[in-house]
Amino acid sequence: MSSMFHAVEDALADFAIAELPFAALDVVVGGLGLGYTAVAALKSERVRSLVVVDLLPPVIEWHRKGLCPLGSILTGDPRCRLVQGDFFAGAQSTEGFDPETPGRKFHAVLLDIDHSPDRLLNKESDSFYSVQGMTRLSQHILPGGIFALWSDDAPEEKFLTSFAEVFADCQARVVEFENPILRENSRGTVYHGRVRT
Repeated sequence: MSSMFHAVEDALADFAIAELPFAALDVVVGGLGLGYTAVAALKSERVRSLVVVDLLPPVIEWHRKGLCPLGSILTGDPRCRLVQGDFFAGAQSTEGFDPETPGRKFHAVLLDIDHSPDRLLNKESDSFYSVQGMTRLSQHILPGGIFALWSDDAPEEKFLTSFAEVFADCQARVVEFENPILRENSRGTVYHGRVRT
């Protein structure tokens, strides 16, 4: 997480929203962080509602108290709701991501938590990236909707194979950006695929 570069986080929302044909969009972001993916999603007037799920109460509080630069944008937009919860548990359950409406389906689910499908913050999320785990996730996305995933690594063929077993129109798009810390260009990947109709 860095405020110095967030091109891949922005692209996570931009790519998914561009691929969606619906006039009004209900979106989930897994992982609040500094809020760049959520703010990028809210830039689209087509986004009708945004649920941002984060495991850590302090991160949500930082935004609510204005300690993060983008906090006022998120908390000041009536379309956006910050929810404390375990994204991975919600993805695997029948209740899903919105505690106010259990079982609710969305047009897009955007995930920015782990460094990549192979480099996890917590080994317990490993099963999410399996065919079975992503199949359970897909039950929370409307037909024709998009699942998109941020990765700090190059595209991984093993993951792409599993991804394509669950979703259609799968892509791994490399995003290059200037990294002022390393003083060179860096790259990240956005995976996205569509729920079959």
